[in-house]
Amino acid sequence: MVQTMKRIFWASDSTVQTNKIFTYPQTGIGQELYRYLKDDVLVVNRARNARSTKSFMAEGRLERIEEEIEKGDFLFIQFGHNDEKKDDPARYTEPFSSFIENLEIYICVARVHGAYPVLITPLERRCFVDEEHLGKGDHSDYVEAMKQTAKKNDVALIDLYSMSRAAMEKAGKSGSRQWYMNFDKGIYDNYPDGKDDNTHLRYEGAVMYAGLVAKGLEELGGIYKDLLTSKEEEEAK
Repeated sequence: MVQTMKRIFWASDSTVQTNKIFTYPQTGIGQELYRYLKDDVLVVNRARNARSTKSFMAEGRLERIEEEIEKGDFLFIQFGHNDEKKDDPARYTEPFSSFIENLEIYICVARVHGAYPVLITPLERRCFVDEEHLGKGDHSDYVEAMKQTAKKNDVALIDLYSMSRAAMEKAGKSGSRQWYMNFDKGIYDNYPDGKDDNTHLRYEGAVMYAGLVAKGLEELGGIYKDLLTSKEEEEAK
């Protein structure tokens, strides 16, 4: 009997993208989600560095997904980091107008092909104001806009923004450093020495935040929870 492969298409930015050696040790959430999934679930990661809902579409990346996505697939939609860049008209969207309008286009692409859209709020930046507390960050309006879009269109939502803030505040400023691309000089020759990067993830962060996405799928239940593997299932192989 031939087993049908379930597919998760992911439209997003650098926090999710699959990285090659040229950006090592940067690692995206989409690279590591497979660790939490059943063997018959394939992640088709279309996320790319520096893209917003606007530029992702303008470059034909959503169109490429539309050409491939089929009934029963999933489309994970996670944006916000680059939509908020007011100084870049090629990427910027207004949170409660064009950002919502764009999200609804992605939702439509999934649904017209019988696929399931999932909105995922943007990962918070490591924006500590002291050892235990994060600042407001830049995502708030985009998070709220995404939540409104999910409610309006009856779309599944995973609030990675809130979960990531909680995880960082629990770990603290020092403890969360290991998840992000913050390194002392000279450790990685192909990454800028001394760069203070509180947005992009290294392996440990990608695995941890992929686990929060998996937690969100579990909480959604039904077809979403059914994507996930279990310890019992893995031990029974």
